[in-house]
Amino acid sequence: MAAGSPGRASSSSGRFRNAMRQKSREYKDFSDSDDDEIFDGEKLKIRLLSMWNNMRHGFVVPLKAHFREDSPIWLLGRCYHARNHEFSGVQSTEKCKVLSMDEFQRDYHSLIWLTYRREIPQLGDSALTTDCGWGCMLRSGQMMVATGLVYHFLKRDWRKTGRCHSREQEHFYRTILRFFGDLEDEELSPFSLPRLVSIGKQTGKQAGDWYGPASVAHILRLAMAGGTHPLLHDVNIYVAQDCTVYTDEVERLCTSCRTHNWNCSGGKWQSVIILVPVRLGGEALNPIYIPCVQALLTLDHCIGIIGGRPRHSLYFVGFQDDKMVCLDPHYCQSAVDMSSNSFPTESFHSFQPRTMSFKKMDPSCTIGFYCETKAEFEKFRQQTTEVLRPPMQRGDYPMFIFASHPKPPAPDSMIRSADLSESLLESTGPGHELEKSQGNAPSVDGAVSCSPPPEEYVVL
Repeated sequence: MAAGSPGRASSSSGRFRNAMRQKSREYKDFSDSDDDEIFDGEKLKIRLLSMWNNMRHGFVVPLKAHFREDSPIWLLGRCYHARNHEFSGVQSTEKCKVLSMDEFQRDYHSLIWLTYRREIPQLGDSALTTDCGWGCMLRSGQMMVATGLVYHFLKRDWRKTGRCHSREQEHFYRTILRFFGDLEDEELSPFSLPRLVSIGKQTGKQAGDWYGPASVAHILRLAMAGGTHPLLHDVNIYVAQDCTVYTDEVERLCTSCRTHNWNCSGGKWQSVIILVPVRLGGEALNPIYIPCVQALLTLDHCIGIIGGRPRHSLYFVGFQDDKMVCLDPHYCQSAVDMSSNSFPTESFHSFQPRTMSFKKMDPSCTIGFYCETKAEFEKFRQQTTEVLRPPMQRGDYPMFIFASHPKPPAPDSMIRSADLSESLLESTGPGHELEKSQGNAPSVDGAVSCSPPPEEYVVL
Protein backbone atom coordinates (compact mmCIF):
# COMPACT_ATOMS: atom_id res chain seq x y z
CA MET A 1 0.00 0.00 0.00
CA ALA A 2 1.36 3.38 -0.95
CA ALA A 3 2.67 5.75 1.68
CA GLY A 4 0.10 8.22 2.89
CA SER A 5 -2.85 5.91 2.13
CA PRO A 6 -5.92 5.72 4.46
CA GLY A 7 -4.94 2.23 5.69
CA ARG A 8 -1.50 3.32 6.72
CA ALA A 9 -2.95 6.42 8.46
CA SER A 10 -5.51 4.29 10.35
CA SER A 11 -2.81 1.88 11.51
CA SER A 12 -0.59 4.74 12.70
CA SER A 13 -3.52 6.33 14.53
CA GLY A 14 -4.25 3.05 16.33
CA ARG A 15 -0.66 2.67 17.46
CA PHE A 16 -0.68 6.28 18.70
CA ARG A 17 -3.86 5.69 20.76
CA ASN A 18 -2.42 2.50 22.27
CA ALA A 19 0.77 4.33 23.17
CA MET A 20 -1.21 7.12 24.86
CA ARG A 21 -3.23 4.58 26.89
CA GLN A 22 0.01 2.93 28.02
CA LYS A 23 1.44 6.33 28.99
CA SER A 24 -1.75 7.10 30.90
CA ARG A 25 -1.47 3.84 32.88
CA GLU A 26 2.17 4.54 33.60
CA TYR A 27 1.29 8.06 34.78
CA LYS A 28 -1.35 6.67 37.16
CA ASP A 29 1.04 4.05 38.49
CA PHE A 30 3.90 6.45 39.04
CA SER A 31 2.18 9.80 39.69
CA ASP A 32 3.46 9.96 43.24
CA SER A 33 7.01 9.39 42.05
CA ASP A 34 6.62 12.11 39.43
CA ASP A 35 5.32 14.54 42.06
CA ASP A 36 8.34 13.83 44.18
CA GLU A 37 10.61 14.49 41.21
CA ILE A 38 8.84 17.78 40.52
CA PHE A 39 9.12 18.75 44.17
CA ASP A 40 12.80 17.82 44.20
CA GLY A 41 13.25 19.86 41.05
CA GLU A 42 11.68 22.91 42.71
CA LYS A 43 13.93 22.49 45.73
CA LEU A 44 16.96 22.20 43.45
CA LYS A 45 15.89 25.35 41.60
CA ILE A 46 15.55 27.23 44.90
CA ARG A 47 18.95 26.02 46.10
CA LEU A 48 20.63 27.02 42.84
CA LEU A 49 18.99 30.46 42.96
CA SER A 50 20.03 30.87 46.60
CA MET A 51 23.62 29.90 45.75
CA TRP A 52 23.67 32.43 42.91
CA ASN A 53 22.33 35.20 45.16
CA ASN A 54 24.78 34.28 47.92
CA MET A 55 27.65 34.56 45.47
CA ARG A 56 26.24 37.70 43.84
CA HIS A 57 25.76 39.59 47.12
CA GLY A 58 28.58 37.98 49.07
CA PHE A 59 31.39 39.63 47.11
CA VAL A 60 30.15 43.20 47.22
CA VAL A 61 33.03 45.61 47.76
CA PRO A 62 31.82 48.44 50.02
CA LEU A 63 32.47 51.76 48.32
CA LYS A 64 33.20 54.75 50.51
CA ALA A 65 31.00 57.78 49.88
CA HIS A 66 32.69 61.10 49.17
CA PHE A 67 31.12 64.04 51.00
CA ARG A 68 31.63 67.68 50.11
CA GLU A 69 33.61 69.67 52.66
CA ASP A 70 31.70 72.90 52.05
CA SER A 71 28.24 71.54 52.81
CA PRO A 72 26.64 70.16 56.02
CA ILE A 73 25.55 66.56 56.43
CA TRP A 74 22.35 65.76 58.30
CA LEU A 75 21.97 62.41 60.05
CA LEU A 76 18.70 61.76 61.91
CA GLY A 77 18.39 65.22 63.43
CA ARG A 78 22.10 65.91 63.86
CA CYS A 79 24.18 68.30 61.72
CA TYR A 80 27.82 67.58 60.81
CA HIS A 81 30.37 69.59 58.86
CA ALA A 82 34.03 69.35 57.96
CA ARG A 83 34.42 72.93 59.16
CA ASN A 84 33.02 74.74 62.17
CA HIS A 85 29.98 76.64 60.92
CA GLU A 86 26.50 77.33 62.16
CA PHE A 87 23.59 76.29 59.99
CA SER A 88 19.86 76.73 60.15
CA GLY A 89 17.63 73.74 59.94
CA VAL A 90 15.87 73.08 56.65
CA GLN A 91 12.80 75.35 56.38
CA SER A 92 13.70 76.78 59.81
CA THR A 93 15.65 79.75 61.15
CA GLU A 94 16.64 77.94 64.35
CA LYS A 95 20.40 77.52 64.65
CA CYS A 96 21.63 73.97 65.15
CA LYS A 97 24.73 72.62 66.82
CA VAL A 98 27.30 71.54 64.23
CA LEU A 99 29.44 68.50 64.96
CA SER A 100 32.67 67.30 63.39
CA MET A 101 33.05 64.62 60.73
CA ASP A 102 34.65 62.32 63.29
CA GLU A 103 31.43 62.58 65.26
CA PHE A 104 29.51 61.80 62.05
CA GLN A 105 31.51 58.59 61.59
CA ARG A 106 30.83 57.53 65.18
CA ASP A 107 27.13 58.31 64.81
CA TYR A 108 26.77 56.50 61.50
CA HIS A 109 28.64 53.41 62.70
CA SER A 110 26.51 53.27 65.83
CA LEU A 111 23.51 52.44 63.64
CA ILE A 112 22.72 48.74 63.45
CA TRP A 113 23.42 47.39 59.96
CA LEU A 114 21.35 44.33 59.04
CA THR A 115 21.96 42.56 55.74
CA TYR A 116 21.09 39.46 53.77
CA ARG A 117 21.97 36.25 55.61
CA ARG A 118 22.66 32.73 54.50
CA GLU A 119 22.51 29.46 56.45
CA ILE A 120 19.52 30.62 58.47
CA PRO A 121 16.78 28.21 59.64
CA GLN A 122 14.50 26.99 56.86
CA LEU A 123 11.80 29.58 56.27
CA GLY A 124 8.33 28.14 56.78
CA ASP A 125 7.24 25.51 54.26
CA SER A 126 9.80 26.65 51.69
CA ALA A 127 13.26 25.25 51.08
CA LEU A 128 14.83 28.70 51.49
CA THR A 129 17.63 29.13 54.00
CA THR A 130 18.58 32.65 52.87
CA ASP A 131 16.83 35.94 52.09
CA CYS A 132 19.29 36.92 49.34
CA GLY A 133 17.55 38.49 46.37
CA TRP A 134 14.16 39.17 47.99
CA GLY A 135 14.39 40.19 51.67
CA CYS A 136 16.04 43.61 51.51
CA MET A 137 12.86 45.54 52.39
CA LEU A 138 12.40 43.37 55.48
CA ARG A 139 16.03 44.06 56.43
CA SER A 140 15.52 47.79 55.90
CA GLY A 141 12.47 47.70 58.16
CA GLN A 142 14.45 45.79 60.77
CA MET A 143 17.12 48.50 60.75
CA MET A 144 14.59 51.29 61.22
CA VAL A 145 12.94 49.57 64.19
CA ALA A 146 16.39 48.78 65.61
CA THR A 147 17.18 52.51 65.53
CA GLY A 148 13.93 53.22 67.38
CA LEU A 149 14.82 50.65 70.05
CA VAL A 150 18.31 52.13 70.44
CA TYR A 151 16.66 55.51 71.02
CA HIS A 152 14.33 53.89 73.54
CA PHE A 153 16.88 51.97 75.61
CA LEU A 154 20.15 53.86 74.99
CA LYS A 155 18.97 57.37 73.93
CA ARG A 156 19.89 59.38 70.83
CA ASP A 157 23.42 60.39 71.88
CA TRP A 158 24.57 56.83 72.53
CA ARG A 159 27.56 55.75 70.43
CA LYS A 160 28.96 52.30 69.81
CA THR A 161 32.60 53.39 69.98
CA GLY A 162 34.66 56.13 71.55
CA ARG A 163 32.97 56.14 74.96
CA CYS A 164 32.82 53.92 78.01
CA HIS A 165 29.64 51.91 78.41
CA SER A 166 28.06 50.57 81.54
CA ARG A 167 27.21 46.92 81.95
CA GLU A 168 23.54 47.84 81.64
CA GLN A 169 24.14 49.60 78.31
CA GLU A 170 26.03 46.59 76.96
CA HIS A 171 23.17 44.36 78.05
CA PHE A 172 20.60 46.54 76.30
CA TYR A 173 22.68 46.71 73.12
CA ARG A 174 23.19 42.96 72.90
CA THR A 175 19.52 42.37 73.63
CA ILE A 176 18.54 44.69 70.76
CA LEU A 177 20.86 42.83 68.39
CA ARG A 178 19.37 39.54 69.51
CA PHE A 179 15.87 40.86 68.80
CA PHE A 180 16.81 40.80 65.09
CA GLY A 181 18.79 37.57 65.05
CA ASP A 182 17.54 34.93 62.64
CA LEU A 183 16.30 32.62 65.39
CA GLU A 184 12.98 30.83 65.61
CA ASP A 185 12.60 31.81 69.27
CA GLU A 186 9.77 34.37 69.24
CA GLU A 187 10.63 35.81 72.65
CA LEU A 188 14.39 36.23 72.17
CA SER A 189 14.09 37.33 68.53
CA PRO A 190 10.64 38.89 68.01
CA PHE A 191 11.80 40.69 64.83
CA SER A 192 13.74 37.83 63.28
CA LEU A 193 13.36 37.14 59.58
CA PRO A 194 11.65 33.76 60.20
CA ARG A 195 9.05 35.47 62.42
CA LEU A 196 8.45 38.34 59.99
CA VAL A 197 7.99 35.84 57.15
CA SER A 198 5.59 33.84 59.34
CA ILE A 199 3.52 36.97 60.06
CA GLY A 200 3.59 37.92 56.38
CA LYS A 201 2.20 34.49 55.53
CA GLN A 202 -0.98 35.40 57.43
CA THR A 203 -1.53 38.21 54.92
CA GLY A 204 -0.79 36.10 51.85
CA LYS A 205 2.96 36.64 51.62
CA GLN A 206 5.34 33.71 51.19
CA ALA A 207 9.06 33.35 51.76
CA GLY A 208 10.72 34.60 48.58
CA ASP A 209 7.97 37.11 47.77
CA TRP A 210 8.77 40.79 47.43
CA TYR A 211 7.66 43.17 50.15
CA GLY A 212 6.83 46.86 49.89
CA PRO A 213 7.45 49.55 52.53
CA ALA A 214 3.77 49.68 53.56
CA SER A 215 3.34 45.94 54.02
CA VAL A 216 6.61 45.75 55.98
CA ALA A 217 5.35 48.50 58.31
CA HIS A 218 2.26 46.46 59.17
CA ILE A 219 4.27 43.26 59.60
CA LEU A 220 6.55 45.06 62.06
CA ARG A 221 3.51 46.39 63.93
CA LEU A 222 2.14 42.87 64.33
CA ALA A 223 5.55 41.61 65.42
CA MET A 224 5.72 44.24 68.15
CA ALA A 225 2.14 43.68 69.26
CA GLY A 226 2.82 39.96 69.68
CA GLY A 227 6.25 40.38 71.27
CA THR A 228 6.47 38.77 74.71
CA HIS A 229 9.95 39.88 75.76
CA PRO A 230 9.69 41.89 79.02
CA LEU A 231 11.73 44.79 77.61
CA LEU A 232 9.14 45.38 74.90
CA HIS A 233 6.19 45.87 77.27
CA ASP A 234 6.55 49.67 77.34
CA VAL A 235 7.11 50.37 73.64
CA ASN A 236 4.65 50.13 70.74
CA ILE A 237 4.49 50.48 66.98
CA TYR A 238 1.74 52.55 65.36
CA VAL A 239 1.15 52.55 61.60
CA ALA A 240 -0.65 55.53 60.06
CA GLN A 241 -3.74 54.82 57.98
CA ASP A 242 -4.52 56.67 54.73
CA CYS A 243 -1.61 59.08 55.26
CA THR A 244 -3.13 60.17 58.56
CA VAL A 245 -1.79 59.90 62.10
CA TYR A 246 -4.86 59.64 64.31
CA THR A 247 -3.90 61.08 67.70
CA ASP A 248 -6.75 59.34 69.54
CA GLU A 249 -5.52 55.98 68.27
CA VAL A 250 -1.93 56.78 69.27
CA GLU A 251 -3.03 57.77 72.77
CA ARG A 252 -5.17 54.66 73.11
CA LEU A 253 -2.27 52.47 72.02
CA CYS A 254 0.24 54.17 74.32
CA THR A 255 -1.98 54.05 77.42
CA SER A 256 -3.34 50.49 77.07
CA CYS A 257 -1.88 47.35 78.60
CA ARG A 258 -1.04 44.44 76.38
CA THR A 259 -2.70 41.19 77.34
CA HIS A 260 0.66 39.57 78.15
CA ASN A 261 1.99 42.51 80.18
CA TRP A 262 1.48 41.63 83.84
CA ASN A 263 3.33 44.71 85.17
CA CYS A 264 1.38 47.50 83.52
CA SER A 265 -0.58 50.33 85.04
CA GLY A 266 -3.32 51.51 82.73
CA GLY A 267 -3.13 55.15 81.70
CA LYS A 268 0.66 55.44 81.92
CA TRP A 269 2.08 56.66 78.61
CA GLN A 270 4.31 54.18 76.80
CA SER A 271 6.83 54.99 74.11
CA VAL A 272 5.83 54.60 70.49
CA ILE A 273 7.47 54.09 67.11
CA ILE A 274 5.29 55.75 64.46
CA LEU A 275 5.49 54.44 60.88
CA VAL A 276 3.87 56.47 58.10
CA PRO A 277 3.57 54.80 54.66
CA VAL A 278 3.30 57.39 51.88
CA ARG A 279 3.60 57.67 48.13
CA LEU A 280 5.39 60.81 46.96
CA GLY A 281 4.43 60.96 43.31
CA GLY A 282 3.34 58.82 40.40
CA GLU A 283 5.91 56.73 38.55
CA ALA A 284 8.79 58.71 40.06
CA LEU A 285 9.43 60.86 43.11
CA ASN A 286 7.79 64.26 42.73
CA PRO A 287 10.64 66.76 43.32
CA ILE A 288 8.33 69.14 45.23
CA TYR A 289 8.59 66.74 48.19
CA ILE A 290 12.39 66.66 48.37
CA PRO A 291 12.52 69.69 50.76
CA CYS A 292 9.90 67.97 52.95
CA VAL A 293 11.92 64.74 53.12
CA GLN A 294 15.05 66.72 53.96
CA ALA A 295 13.22 68.66 56.67
CA LEU A 296 11.91 65.47 58.28
CA LEU A 297 15.44 64.02 58.44
CA THR A 298 16.55 67.08 60.43
CA LEU A 299 14.06 66.34 63.23
CA ASP A 300 15.22 64.61 66.41
CA HIS A 301 12.18 62.33 66.34
CA CYS A 302 12.91 60.90 62.89
CA ILE A 303 14.39 57.38 62.79
CA GLY A 304 14.76 57.25 59.01
CA ILE A 305 12.95 56.16 55.87
CA ILE A 306 12.65 52.75 54.24
CA GLY A 307 12.22 52.74 50.49
CA GLY A 308 14.99 52.87 47.94
CA ARG A 309 14.89 52.56 44.22
CA PRO A 310 13.36 49.86 42.00
CA ARG A 311 14.98 46.47 42.63
CA HIS A 312 17.01 47.89 45.51
CA SER A 313 15.59 48.67 48.97
CA LEU A 314 17.58 50.99 51.24
CA TYR A 315 17.35 52.51 54.71
CA PHE A 316 17.73 56.30 54.46
CA VAL A 317 19.13 58.08 57.51
CA GLY A 318 20.32 61.49 56.29
CA PHE A 319 21.32 63.70 53.38
CA GLN A 320 23.83 66.15 52.00
CA ASP A 321 22.58 68.54 49.32
CA ASP A 322 20.86 66.41 46.65
CA LYS A 323 22.08 63.03 47.93
CA MET A 324 20.59 60.79 50.58
CA VAL A 325 22.76 58.95 53.10
CA CYS A 326 21.70 55.35 53.56
CA LEU A 327 22.47 51.87 54.85
CA ASP A 328 22.41 49.16 52.20
CA PRO A 329 21.29 45.61 53.16
CA HIS A 330 22.51 44.10 49.87
CA TYR A 331 25.45 42.22 51.28
CA CYS A 332 25.23 38.54 52.18
CA GLN A 333 26.80 37.36 55.44
CA SER A 334 26.73 34.06 57.27
CA ALA A 335 24.14 33.72 60.01
CA VAL A 336 25.36 34.81 63.43
CA ASP A 337 24.81 32.63 66.48
CA MET A 338 22.88 34.90 68.83
CA SER A 339 21.77 32.25 71.28
CA SER A 340 24.68 32.99 73.62
CA ASN A 341 26.13 36.12 75.19
CA SER A 342 29.38 35.78 73.24
CA PHE A 343 28.16 36.34 69.67
CA PRO A 344 30.28 38.77 67.64
CA THR A 345 29.01 42.26 66.87
CA GLU A 346 31.79 43.43 64.55
CA SER A 347 29.96 42.13 61.49
CA PHE A 348 27.18 44.62 62.17
CA HIS A 349 29.56 47.57 61.84
CA SER A 350 32.01 46.80 59.03
CA PHE A 351 30.29 49.13 56.59
CA GLN A 352 30.88 52.49 54.97
CA PRO A 353 28.47 55.39 54.40
CA ARG A 354 26.54 55.07 51.14
CA THR A 355 24.70 57.76 49.19
CA MET A 356 21.98 57.89 46.54
CA SER A 357 20.48 60.77 44.58
CA PHE A 358 17.01 61.92 45.60
CA LYS A 359 15.99 61.68 41.95
CA LYS A 360 16.47 57.90 41.98
CA MET A 361 14.24 57.35 45.01
CA ASP A 362 11.08 55.32 44.46
CA PRO A 363 7.97 57.33 45.47
CA SER A 364 6.68 54.55 47.77
CA CYS A 365 8.30 54.70 51.19
CA THR A 366 7.62 54.52 54.92
CA ILE A 367 8.85 57.25 57.28
CA GLY A 368 9.64 56.38 60.90
CA PHE A 369 9.55 58.43 64.11
CA TYR A 370 10.11 57.72 67.80
CA CYS A 371 8.38 59.49 70.72
CA GLU A 372 9.27 58.53 74.27
CA THR A 373 6.67 60.56 76.18
CA LYS A 374 3.36 62.25 75.53
CA ALA A 375 5.12 65.64 75.60
CA GLU A 376 7.51 64.42 72.91
CA PHE A 377 4.57 63.21 70.83
CA GLU A 378 2.98 66.66 71.01
CA LYS A 379 6.30 68.26 70.08
CA PHE A 380 6.69 65.81 67.19
CA ARG A 381 3.21 66.66 65.98
CA GLN A 382 3.88 70.39 66.08
CA GLN A 383 7.31 70.30 64.42
CA THR A 384 6.28 67.81 61.76
CA THR A 385 3.14 69.70 60.75
CA GLU A 386 5.30 72.73 59.90
CA VAL A 387 7.34 70.89 57.25
CA LEU A 388 4.85 68.49 55.64
CA ARG A 389 3.61 70.89 52.96
CA PRO A 390 5.86 71.48 49.94
CA PRO A 391 7.19 75.04 49.81
CA MET A 392 6.05 77.28 46.96
CA GLN A 393 3.23 74.89 46.11
CA ARG A 394 -0.14 76.22 44.99
CA GLY A 395 -2.13 73.16 45.98
CA ASP A 396 -2.46 71.77 49.48
CA TYR A 397 -0.72 68.40 49.25
CA PRO A 398 0.96 67.56 52.59
CA MET A 399 2.95 64.34 52.83
CA PHE A 400 0.63 63.21 55.61
CA ILE A 401 -1.65 64.83 58.16
CA PHE A 402 -2.75 64.59 61.79
CA ALA A 403 -6.37 64.13 62.86
CA SER A 404 -8.03 63.42 66.18
CA HIS A 405 -9.96 60.32 65.12
CA PRO A 406 -11.01 58.49 61.95
CA LYS A 407 -14.08 59.73 60.11
CA PRO A 408 -17.21 57.52 60.18
CA PRO A 409 -17.42 55.08 57.28
CA ALA A 410 -19.24 56.25 54.16
CA PRO A 411 -22.44 54.56 52.94
CA ASP A 412 -21.92 51.37 50.97
CA SER A 413 -23.30 53.01 47.85
CA MET A 414 -20.43 55.51 47.90
CA ILE A 415 -17.67 52.97 48.25
CA ARG A 416 -15.97 51.01 45.53
CA SER A 417 -13.09 48.64 46.02
CA ALA A 418 -9.81 49.38 44.35
CA ASP A 419 -6.97 47.01 43.62
CA LEU A 420 -4.18 49.53 43.21
CA SER A 421 -0.41 49.19 43.23
CA GLU A 422 1.89 50.40 45.98
CA SER A 423 4.43 51.05 43.26
CA LEU A 424 3.46 51.70 39.65
CA LEU A 425 6.84 50.57 38.36
CA GLU A 426 6.56 47.30 36.48
CA SER A 427 9.31 44.75 36.98
CA THR A 428 9.40 40.97 36.88
CA GLY A 429 13.08 40.35 37.54
CA PRO A 430 14.21 38.30 40.56
CA GLY A 431 15.78 41.37 42.15
CA HIS A 432 12.67 43.56 42.22
CA GLU A 433 11.86 44.26 45.83
CA LEU A 434 9.47 47.20 45.86
CA GLU A 435 6.51 44.91 45.37
CA LYS A 436 3.19 45.69 43.81
CA SER A 437 1.05 45.59 46.92
CA GLN A 438 -2.19 47.34 47.74
CA GLY A 439 -1.96 51.13 47.81
CA ASN A 440 -3.68 54.35 46.89
CA ALA A 441 -3.53 55.81 43.42
CA PRO A 442 -1.26 58.80 42.85
CA SER A 443 -3.09 62.08 42.96
CA VAL A 444 -3.20 64.67 40.21
CA ASP A 445 0.14 65.88 38.83
CA GLY A 446 2.08 63.29 40.80
CA ALA A 447 1.17 64.71 44.20
CA VAL A 448 1.46 62.65 47.33
CA SER A 449 -0.94 59.82 48.02
CA CYS A 450 -1.34 57.21 50.68
CA SER A 451 -0.15 53.66 51.16
CA PRO A 452 -2.81 51.84 53.20
CA PRO A 453 -2.62 48.34 54.67
CA PRO A 454 -1.68 45.51 52.32
CA GLU A 455 -5.27 44.30 52.11
CA GLU A 456 -8.00 45.59 49.81
CA TYR A 457 -8.46 49.35 49.99
CA VAL A 458 -11.54 51.45 49.49
CA VAL A 459 -11.77 54.84 47.80
CA LEU A 460 -14.60 57.29 48.20
